[in-house]
Amino acid sequence: MDLGGCRMNGGGGGDMISLEDLESMSEEQLSDSPEEEQEDQDRLLRYWRDVARGHQVEVPTDMAEPIQQITSNNDGTHTREQVPYTLLTRKEKCGEVVYEKRHYEKAHWACITVHEDTYEQSICYGFMKIMRFICQQNTAGTYLGMTIPIVTVIRTDEQHTTLSRAVTVAYYLPTVHQNDPPRPHDPEIVIEQWPATIVYTRAFTGATNELSIIHEISSLAEALDSLAVCVNDSFIVAGYTNPAAANRQNEIWFLERP
Repeated sequence: MDLGGCRMNGGGGGDMISLEDLESMSEEQLSDSPEEEQEDQDRLLRYWRDVARGHQVEVPTDMAEPIQQITSNNDGTHTREQVPYTLLTRKEKCGEVVYEKRHYEKAHWACITVHEDTYEQSICYGFMKIMRFICQQNTAGTYLGMTIPIVTVIRTDEQHTTLSRAVTVAYYLPTVHQNDPPRPHDPEIVIEQWPATIVYTRAFTGATNELSIIHEISSLAEALDSLAVCVNDSFIVAGYTNPAAANRQNEIWFLERP
């Protein structure tokens, strides 16, 4: 998943801890006593704060509990669910996939639109709010579980050279919650039912920032036979692996016109 560069490392130690690391820690690695549990929360919060500071992002104290919930892996029951789709066509060149055309069914997503100075800041702040929603700040009162990809809806100018400051971070509700989505306590998060959509998607690796996103938009536009079928001012960046991964897996999505 993409947290806009908010990877986590131990301040000054050089050891990196990723979101997958947090989720896969065994219960034996976590403390049972209230005092030791508080120490775990404080330690993990420091990991997040150390790196977020480098992106001019402040991680508030109330993120300690959601971080701890993900770390404890929801008593070992957490699994990652991928957003389901049907592959329609795939264009290949010299044995490599140039792009795929997919069909996504209508589904409920939890969305928040953030207006920070940079894309990375918007993603960090938006995801932290979504994370609180996932971690019990919802009407179900339960940990909802992670789904992939986490997507961000971006908008550009007509020349596709500049990103709008408004960035929407969206989380696909797990299948078990699709028919009756839990409601967020945070009024800035809204549950939207996105219509069935045809998506043209191209995979890429590495960082996601203003420059790389503009480059990937251009690359997919060149690969497509016709841009007339696509919405030309809104795009989606889909993140499948966390920002600490050496080869981060992402996709750029173009939406077919209704």
